[in-house]
Amino acid sequence: MCCMAGSTLASATARPAPLAARPRVGPWKEAWRRFRKHRLAVASAVILAFLVIAVLFGPLVWGLPIDEIDFMARLEGPSLAHPLGTDDLGQDLLARILYGGRISLAVGFAAMAVAVTFGVLVGAVAGMSGGKLDAALMWVTDLFLSLPQLPLLLLIIYLFRDALTGVVGPELGVFILIVAVIGGFNWMQVARLVRAQFFSLREKEFVEAARALGASRARLVLRHILPNALGPVIVAATIDVAAAIIAESTLSFLGLGFPPDIPTWGRLLFDAKDNLDFAPHWAIFPGLAIFLTVLSINFVGDGLRDALDPRRVK
Repeated sequence: MCCMAGSTLASATARPAPLAARPRVGPWKEAWRRFRKHRLAVASAVILAFLVIAVLFGPLVWGLPIDEIDFMARLEGPSLAHPLGTDDLGQDLLARILYGGRISLAVGFAAMAVAVTFGVLVGAVAGMSGGKLDAALMWVTDLFLSLPQLPLLLLIIYLFRDALTGVVGPELGVFILIVAVIGGFNWMQVARLVRAQFFSLREKEFVEAARALGASRARLVLRHILPNALGPVIVAATIDVAAAIIAESTLSFLGLGFPPDIPTWGRLLFDAKDNLDFAPHWAIFPGLAIFLTVLSINFVGDGLRDALDPRRVK
């Protein structure tokens, strides 16, 4: 008996200590950890940050005016004096690309804000109401999805550009019109995503508990449902930025964007189209800026999609 008691005591003391509890990690820290594993997304985020910093602060470093004409240097290739070459008036392309990047990025982010705001509003109302109101809102959404976007963009800008620019000026008028039109034709996917998230989340236990405690519908939406539906919205927002930049570049390339004296990236491509044979640099560098910006935004959206997906466990 003594030996048995001793062996029992020894086995009890030899039992390994329990492992320490794993510290809890917040959802946003976990999303950041997953995002860092997506190497293309991280590299694209670095490239996008560099482009944003360049267009914001580059004109302060590279001080050449965008409208300085030098016929002695017209259509020159890249050189020390003009790192990206010049156009047919001898204007420095680096200065014009940096200046135009501000407008192109501003249009992209502003149109994204319009599309996301309107899409979240429509999707939230449809997801919380249901019934006839939901059916009517989804009918309008399907109607907008079925419209040919580019012809309508061209028609609306052609009809209303002169009237709006006469009220608020050419630059601000065209900016408001382009942002409103592009944002007004890109909210439908966000609305569908938000509606689907609301349908799923409004039946969850934590929402039912808040409802049982007397939370109003507005509090349910703003404090409990909407914050948990933001993951797909953030991903859709990055896609909308890229789509808006391409749409603005397309409009400018077709001559229906900003005035000729405002060198957006699409306008630079439009001005360069007749000189591709003997001045290819004039089109290559603005096109490369559009390509890198849109590609990096898409890869960042790819990484955010993986990072914010609750079904991923890695």
